[in-house]
Amino acid sequence: MPELPEVEVVRRGLSTWVAGRQIDRVEVLDPRSVRRHTLGPEDFRGQLEGALVLGAVRRGKFLWLPLADGADPAESNDGSPDATPHTALLAHLGMSGQLLVEDPEQPDEKHLKVRLTLSDAPGLPAELRFVDQRIFGGLAVVPLVPTDDGGPGGLGAGRLPLIAADAAHIARDPLDPAFSADELHRRLRARRTSIKRALLDQQLVSGIGNIYADEALWAARLHYARPTDTLRRAETQRLVAAVQDVMARALEAGGTSFDSLYVNVNGASGYFDRSLSAYGRAGKACTRCAEEGRTSIMVREPFMNRSSYRCPHCQRTPRNARW
Repeated sequence: MPELPEVEVVRRGLSTWVAGRQIDRVEVLDPRSVRRHTLGPEDFRGQLEGALVLGAVRRGKFLWLPLADGADPAESNDGSPDATPHTALLAHLGMSGQLLVEDPEQPDEKHLKVRLTLSDAPGLPAELRFVDQRIFGGLAVVPLVPTDDGGPGGLGAGRLPLIAADAAHIARDPLDPAFSADELHRRLRARRTSIKRALLDQQLVSGIGNIYADEALWAARLHYARPTDTLRRAETQRLVAAVQDVMARALEAGGTSFDSLYVNVNGASGYFDRSLSAYGRAGKACTRCAEEGRTSIMVREPFMNRSSYRCPHCQRTPRNARW
């Protein structure tokens, strides 16, 4: 499952290659990929053709492109100034979704589901393609609604206090400029759960999946079963810093790609998997312990029908562990 850094890599690509261009033509090749658009493929096409893409915004793993009428985005239907978008093209990548910018001459991908033909722009590919092998992702045109805290909708929204309606239920993510470590600490202290369960709760903090949760907990020297109501403010701040650092480094590497499904808009895979310190390293030496002159072997333990990876020395099991 693509996590926040992988989706952010795609958002940055869309901001560079697609924002500011008009959608001239829409082809829905597989209606299942627009099933979240409840009015159907024809309405989906009708709402998009002629629309202008104003930008690319992300909160957690949700990604959307704010839209305006293509004729003049600075004017409303009655001719008065209006720079506020009211709808957006929402994309959720699911397990295998890809948004690719391509030239029309490029052969169609095997699992191409939706094709958007964009207005001509010098040196830029003319098509945005949604490719999805497993069909868990999808596209939809959705309304933009006010954010519950009055802040920007997400990364890439500027100051616009609007969010795609389908993403309004999730919390801010650690890369969001309006994210607050103090607010997260307050919420953690109010919960009676384990720290990793809390990190995976998208209504508490969004965008953190299994891989980056393990990496951040290892960096912060916290066991995944540590009760959230026992966390000290300094520990929460250390954990937030670890999450932000690991995601920033993942972004520099283009994300974490374990197979060819996780790519950027140009089809290139990330390589952060080569820098993982915890996830997938069961049976290998803890790199931090090795640097500090100790020998400790990473372990894999079952957690919420998946796995957690930790160092038994750096991340000792707390006496009051909450599984």
